[in-house]
Amino acid sequence: MKKNGGYIPGIRPGKKTAEYVDLVLSRITFGGALYLAAVCVLPTVVGQAFFGGNGPFQFGGTALLIVVGVALDTVQQIEGHLITRHYEGFTGARGPRIRGRRDSMQNIAAS
Repeated sequence: MKKNGGYIPGIRPGKKTAEYVDLVLSRITFGGALYLAAVCVLPTVVGQAFFGGNGPFQFGGTALLIVVGVALDTVQQIEGHLITRHYEGFTGARGPRIRGRRDSMQNIAAS
């Protein structure tokens, strides 16, 4: 950050900045770890609770993470292709048609 002249408003440069960045990264990592643990364990717990382990739900938590990640990446690639080809597609004049993407697109445009 120092080489690029960056700073965090309200935090003094140097050791205080390093401590702040470490604190923020630790919190984000902890929250992400809890989320991943919940997603990976939840299908097993639900399968045992409702179906006695022999239920119709054959996907584990890791498979769900992969499926969701691939789906999000696919939508992102489709949006990119539509934008480069000047189609309105998902990102029309009224904003993206996909719920949840509108707010993030407006925040990026405002920055």
